[in-house]
Amino acid sequence: MTDMATPRLEARHLLLDWADGESHAFPYIWLRDTDPAGFHPATGERVFDLTSVPLDLAPEAARIEGASLVIDWPGDAGTSRFDLGWLRENRPGAARPDPAAVPATPWRGDLGAGGVPRARAAEVMRDDAALADWLRRSKAYGLSIVEGLDDDTEAGCAVARRIGFLRETNFGLTFEVVSKPDPNNLAYTSEALPLHTDLTNQELPPGWQFLHCLANEAEGGGSVFCDGVAVAEDLAREAPDAFELLATVDIPFRFHDAGTDIRARKTVIRRGRDGRVEEICFNAHLADILDIDPAIMPDYYAAYRRLMQMTRDPAYLVTLKLKAGEMVVFDNRRVLHGRAAFDPSTGFRHLRGCYVDRGELDSRLRVLARAAARPDAA
Repeated sequence: MTDMATPRLEARHLLLDWADGESHAFPYIWLRDTDPAGFHPATGERVFDLTSVPLDLAPEAARIEGASLVIDWPGDAGTSRFDLGWLRENRPGAARPDPAAVPATPWRGDLGAGGVPRARAAEVMRDDAALADWLRRSKAYGLSIVEGLDDDTEAGCAVARRIGFLRETNFGLTFEVVSKPDPNNLAYTSEALPLHTDLTNQELPPGWQFLHCLANEAEGGGSVFCDGVAVAEDLAREAPDAFELLATVDIPFRFHDAGTDIRARKTVIRRGRDGRVEEICFNAHLADILDIDPAIMPDYYAAYRRLMQMTRDPAYLVTLKLKAGEMVVFDNRRVLHGRAAFDPSTGFRHLRGCYVDRGELDSRLRVLARAAARPDAA
């Protein structure tokens, strides 16, 4: 095993020359800070105190023992021992492996209702492998449908709780999408809902939305979805200046009723660290009075209007009529959703909704992957 790697001590970092010819640098302060002995054995939290060592700390010696790198530090700084495989996988400058890092698969109208990923509720509830497969497909497309839910108002929430904790908002832990008198949200009317993302007025809008269809007997009321990533990518290619305005200028959003006044500022398009579109925050009904610099306002309105028009273009839209026992699940910070108007006099329409934050779904994917990797998983 000693030929797996050869350590070399440089001025500020240790070089590991691997047997396959690759070399990787490990700064000394990183090695001391990442010493496995510096993490609590039960909680996994770091207990090492970075201020206890100087920033220019350097080893006295380094050697390979079996499949481990052993480092002797000066004075009372002790000895560190690292698994070589772990070091190579977690080396500085390389993204740490993440089972939840599922690449987005942008889609447009040609996906069609038949192309939306589907899963059976019974399988998702009892089988971890089925759950993981459904979550990965849901994350890739930002949209999926769960079929075969019981005729029970809690059935949809049970699937959501299989993933993680529900996100409570000013509308409660769950919400009923029905036409009702004196509504405080357009969702609680029979009117058409243009495509939007929910609760853009929140500091952190909810991540995944779950809408369990309990009844959909009224004429109209079809659900419409649009992949905000696909729209934003096309906008960036066709009108880069418009894209840049929407990705850099934050605007105000607000929801208020008799007992609530929640406001936040954010950009309509948010990019991740790699520059790719990561989130869409678009809700014309919750957009507050625009207060940006008058000098850029005409161009901003042009960009905002162009995005709005794109979200109404059939080329981007997938429409479906949910049936009782089906639940649509979508990433509220990626996929825009809307609804055609319906006539409540022709039948009852009732959807029950809840939210689960993105971090909860990602956590479940990681835990499922960890469990599947255990030797006894089979």
